[in-house]
Amino acid sequence: MKNIISINKTIKPFNKTLEIEGDKSISIRWALIASQANGKSTAKNILRSEDVLSTLNCLRKLGIKIKLDKNQCSIYGLGINGFKYKNNIILNAGNSGTLGRLICGLLIHTTKDIKIIGDKSLSKRDFSRVIKPLKKFGAKFISNKNKLPLVIKGTNFPKPITYNEKKGSAQCKTTVMFASLNTSGKTTIKAKKSRDHTELLFSYLNLPIKLKKKKFYDIIEIQGKKKINPFNYKIPSDISSSAFFITLAALSYKSRLIIKNVNINPSRVGIIKILKMMGVKIIYKNIRYYKNEKVADIYVKGSKKLKPINCPTSLNSNAIDEFLLVFLVAAKANGCSSFKNLSELNQKESPRLKWGSRILNSMGIKTITTKDSIKIFGNPNLIVKKKINIKGFLKDHRVFMTSVIAALTFGGKWEIHDKDSIKTSFPSFLEKIKKLNKNS
Repeated sequence: MKNIISINKTIKPFNKTLEIEGDKSISIRWALIASQANGKSTAKNILRSEDVLSTLNCLRKLGIKIKLDKNQCSIYGLGINGFKYKNNIILNAGNSGTLGRLICGLLIHTTKDIKIIGDKSLSKRDFSRVIKPLKKFGAKFISNKNKLPLVIKGTNFPKPITYNEKKGSAQCKTTVMFASLNTSGKTTIKAKKSRDHTELLFSYLNLPIKLKKKKFYDIIEIQGKKKINPFNYKIPSDISSSAFFITLAALSYKSRLIIKNVNINPSRVGIIKILKMMGVKIIYKNIRYYKNEKVADIYVKGSKKLKPINCPTSLNSNAIDEFLLVFLVAAKANGCSSFKNLSELNQKESPRLKWGSRILNSMGIKTITTKDSIKIFGNPNLIVKKKINIKGFLKDHRVFMTSVIAALTFGGKWEIHDKDSIKTSFPSFLEKIKKLNKNS
């Protein structure tokens, strides 16, 4: 029972201020790019989750010296294609699709076999989306039907490519951007809109990147073989982690919450836009820019009346990690909400579209679900009184945390399994829940 959490009471209205750990996407990208710099880079407020620790462990296996202490992480980069390692090493990406896919982009110049493995959940996920473009650079792969484990062997002469990224996947786009650093020439990417942390980091580091923003896609041009100077970074708080508490406050009438120093990159705040459209009061305060990233304090006020939404598909990629939380808000809205073109949700740690529907159904909310859409028939007066058991979700951290938020706001007697799943992205999640619940 140690890995199960029981929740039998809803949270009381609260008025609190929180600080959330560093952004996971930026933490992983910082570490991977720092490994390609020439010299020592440092980061403060790096997220100390299993996904980030897996990234650091993989880099150590590739010959990168890393120091991680209480206050900061230091990485001693060896330059582009500077990795030093033995033949047939194994890199364990754990649960991290970001790490598993992105690190492949840094390995296209290797000439020794490198095996990449992951946990049960990651081993079910599709890697063809990065294998196909990386083969164009000249890399070779042996895989388990385009899934992990896979073996990558690079080429002595990686060549620049032209690539059309149609899925709106920042992981695929970034993998190709990383690979382009190893080429002598210009790589061109036509990418459907998605989070742009890598582009912002490349621009901040003065790498030769040209970006043309169109309405539905971006054109990215990168000139390879450019030296990367070491750099220091104080990583802002994670909007995806903050979203759980934003939703908790939104669903807890009379509650007030401020979350400090959050990354509000426009490619990541789809959930903010959606919740505002549904009637949640959210205000940005103290807006500023830090190394090209937009940062602010987020103020949230609990909402009494929530409106249904026919969610614009243009917001999908900007909220892809937060839709389970959006579904909870839709469950309390007065009417039917509709969400379309969400097949990418089922390419995550678990089939999240199915799990979102399953959680709502267990609460007594009617849904109509297809392979890429869901309709949610909200009930603003819903109070759950029955027992609900959430398990078998492939240890997906977002399913676990979403279930906790549902239990605290809708009531019922919940048993939620695999609480250790939060270690992959948000180890202090339950501690912060307790802080909000204490003397609230």
